[in-house]
Amino acid sequence: MMKEIEFTKMHALGNDYIVINETEQEVIPEQYKNKLSDDISTRRFSVGSDGVIFACKSAVADVRFRIFNSDGSEAEMCGNGIRCLAKYVYDNDIVKKETMQIETMEDIKEARLTVEDGEVTSIAIDMGKGYFKPEEIPAIAPSGDTEEFIDEEIDVEGEKVIMSSVSVGNPHAVCFTDVNIDDIDLDYYGPRIENHEAFPEKVNVHFVNIISPEEINILTWERGAGFTFACGTGTTSCVLLGYKMGLLNEKVHAHLSGGDLDITITEHDDFLTAVMEGKAITVYEANMTVEL
Repeated sequence: MMKEIEFTKMHALGNDYIVINETEQEVIPEQYKNKLSDDISTRRFSVGSDGVIFACKSAVADVRFRIFNSDGSEAEMCGNGIRCLAKYVYDNDIVKKETMQIETMEDIKEARLTVEDGEVTSIAIDMGKGYFKPEEIPAIAPSGDTEEFIDEEIDVEGEKVIMSSVSVGNPHAVCFTDVNIDDIDLDYYGPRIENHEAFPEKVNVHFVNIISPEEINILTWERGAGFTFACGTGTTSCVLLGYKMGLLNEKVHAHLSGGDLDITITEHDDFLTAVMEGKAITVYEANMTVEL
């Protein structure tokens, strides 16, 4: 079955997405969403993207956010993607609010938009709590620790790699390293850590160089997508872990392959929360015919 659809191409720091509006009616039947996302995300053979975002009607928030990776798998949350969604629904008069509530697979996130002369110049997302218990990530600590997955030694093809892990609605594994991230073979380490037995639902992988307690460089391998220019939940996770481990301050400026993000950590009695702020860009709007 062939169907013509409207879509918007967007990116946040080079992390690019195809956005489809389903707030008024279903455009892609549920049984075809995985296949469609896989098909149209394929670079050189279709539009190409890191994933497909569906803007959906919500019964509990202003809008519902669904995101599918480029391999067709649905993700729980995406920091760069949710900034794109917030700008999309504002620009298209779907949710004309500078502070909006967005339903995700995990919970409801608050987005605060900075608007200048009618243009959305940046979006701050309340990313909520960081979850450090292995069962909440989910992860299996090789040491057997059930309270946290910090500085755990995992075996990667016979090499010992020190990783720490946290969830901000989706699982992340972070390696703070003195090795320049430009010298790390991400195509080697990325898929091997993503699919490591320590992470039963796979994991997003990040290598971090600490420039100072308030500045870091990040290299990212995203679960289901591979190398990406930026990862919002990943950046949040790196700073949450760095703060918890005493390596970073509560406000951190992060440099990613596609640009910069600012993360602010707030410490509560027994948990940490984070706010992420950065840009989102609309590239173009178009129609295309897809095969379902």
